[in-house]
Amino acid sequence: MEHIQSHDHTIFFSSGEKSFFSDLLVKKNYSSIFILVDSNTETHCLPHFLSHYPCPENFEVISIEAGEEHKHIQTCAGVWEALSELGADRKSLLINLGGGVITDLGGFVASTFKRGIDFINVPTSLLAMVDASVGGKTGVDLGPLKNQIGVIINPQAVVIDTDFLATLPSNEYRSGYAEMLKHGLIQDDAYWKELADFGKISTDQIGKYIHHSVSIKHQVVRDDPREDSLRKILNFGHTLGHAVESYHLINEDKTTLLHGEAIAIGMIMESYISSVLLALPKNECDEIKKVFDAIYPKVAFDEKDFDAIVEMLIYDKKNSHGKVKFALLEAIGNPKWDVEVPNALLKDAFAYYQGN
Repeated sequence: MEHIQSHDHTIFFSSGEKSFFSDLLVKKNYSSIFILVDSNTETHCLPHFLSHYPCPENFEVISIEAGEEHKHIQTCAGVWEALSELGADRKSLLINLGGGVITDLGGFVASTFKRGIDFINVPTSLLAMVDASVGGKTGVDLGPLKNQIGVIINPQAVVIDTDFLATLPSNEYRSGYAEMLKHGLIQDDAYWKELADFGKISTDQIGKYIHHSVSIKHQVVRDDPREDSLRKILNFGHTLGHAVESYHLINEDKTTLLHGEAIAIGMIMESYISSVLLALPKNECDEIKKVFDAIYPKVAFDEKDFDAIVEMLIYDKKNSHGKVKFALLEAIGNPKWDVEVPNALLKDAFAYYQGN
């Protein structure tokens, strides 16, 4: 599968010969190499990585606890301390082997340790392959608030190896699939229609779809790396989705949602808002809801939930001048960003999501 070349890094789609990895390490002549994993990827992914990717003998493994609840500055401090104690210097390399938490947090750790060391992302979840590891966004959560602290900086390389998906639970697989569906909704109507029948796309076929999703995101990021304009379309479903995700993370009486599960909810609600405020046809809005309802479990919301979730919108990173800004759809494949949405419409969106 053809690699994707950016101006300052390469996204490798690994199949067969993996000499590109050792070539990169030899070219950069790193003083030391560190592999960041979590408790899951250390068990399920590190053995595959070490057996398939030639790595010099002088590497160290740093492991953190798995889960979004550990994606905070205290975890970063632990990794910084480990790097320092193990003798990392400015010519060291950090390889982030894991899902979105590892690539987000590891990229932030690397970009700030000794004012910046190189890092490589090796995503092991579908979500990280098509979203978190690509685009240069790094960071951690601030309490329950998603990705409030971070920087935009690209890795030296991204290595996408679909063999890692064999270790992935089905709900984690569906979580990543939500971001792929989003790529179709914001850029490619035909791609959306292909992905809409979730049951017809086998894991054997998923590689070509991952490549297409990464290509869509890469093109958007290339044209707007700092999220000044076009890149905001990647946030479709995320304004409400992130608030829903954060709310479920901090409430003990709620089941914690995976990122894609929350974003699926956000995309249904923001499609409804699009049908009211913009030109998104009602039949397309209903089609979007039908597709997501068939793949993701329904989540119940009451009045108290709604008020708390809407209150969390004030912390969304897209906001400016005290106003909440949404990325919405004028049609499938035709997005619009920086749209202000009245609060009354948000309540209708929640009601639409919960309807049959």
